[in-house]
Amino acid sequence: MSAVLEAIKPIEDYLVMSDAEIAERIESAKKELGKRVVLLGHHYQRDDIIEHCDLFGDSYQLSVMASQTDAEFIVFCGVHFMAESADIVGKDSQHIILPDMGAGCSMADMASIDQVEDCWEQLREIGVLKNKVAPITYMNSTAAIKAFCGRNEGVVCTSSNAIPLFDHYLKEFDKMLFFPDQHLGRNTGAKFGIPLEKMVLWNPFEELGGNTEEQLHNAKVILWKGHCSVHGRFKAWHVDKVRADVDGIKVIVHPECPIEVVEKSDFNGSTSAIIKTISEAESGTKWAVGTEINLVNRLKKRFPDKHIQLLAPDLCMCATMYRISPQSLAWALENLVDGNIVNEIIVDDETKHYANIALQRMIDLTEKK
Repeated sequence: MSAVLEAIKPIEDYLVMSDAEIAERIESAKKELGKRVVLLGHHYQRDDIIEHCDLFGDSYQLSVMASQTDAEFIVFCGVHFMAESADIVGKDSQHIILPDMGAGCSMADMASIDQVEDCWEQLREIGVLKNKVAPITYMNSTAAIKAFCGRNEGVVCTSSNAIPLFDHYLKEFDKMLFFPDQHLGRNTGAKFGIPLEKMVLWNPFEELGGNTEEQLHNAKVILWKGHCSVHGRFKAWHVDKVRADVDGIKVIVHPECPIEVVEKSDFNGSTSAIIKTISEAESGTKWAVGTEINLVNRLKKRFPDKHIQLLAPDLCMCATMYRISPQSLAWALENLVDGNIVNEIIVDDETKHYANIALQRMIDLTEKK
């Protein structure tokens, strides 16, 4: 890295370069930075980014893997909340870089800390918090909301460990406030036999979330009105159609899908569970997969001996993650070579402290299961 800082290179310069030149620049910058940099590639990332990444996986898995390296720069090719999580669990000496600050998550944006705190206060005012209420946030949320859970005896969950965490909190608490993904919360609650009428929906733009006081007092789970823009697109009729069109096909979906889709599927599980199920399936089996298109296409390439297709007939792509382009990646890396840290994600110390409490609870409780 240059001893003297150079001016930050403008992103506009990279937008006119050819794909071949951009790819060459990325690899050249990686070589110059050496072990000082690690590139993280989320499962839903586009192929022309994945080909340059060093580590691959789900969001929290990638954050943990990055924290175990000695790299000074962690370039997260994912979305904003993922980069926040990497900063929360990472070493103090590590700098977390998001190549495009516009790479957000629509689900995470559906629950702001102000809205969650307002919800909590409304529940307090009507006496719901006289019960033991556990706030549980999905990993796909802001650092501030993870910290809120840490302060209030709550926890963070993933799609892989939502079931054991629900099992604990259903036994130890009277109610759960689950955000921001209503579908993961509803699908997990249904596995424990909680009736739908006991899982009410909180709309942050309405008084009492659009519920009566009686509904909130009687609820076992209060679900936030949020959803994944990718998995929310899958419909029950997609399952019916693919079964009619392809004889013997199995349907596997992510639990962020609506409950009507999950109930019609043969299997449902986290991204890691989907990959594991298909990888272990017998040659010649047929699979319709209800998750992001980039992952489905990579599964098709990885397992050519199996019939693998997207469950929906239309494109289900994570548009915000797609904002991480080879151009923005090359821009971020070459600025690092010049000594300029761009688009650094920094979570303040207090938020990081309480978010880590919620994450540690997740680890402690799931290790017991």
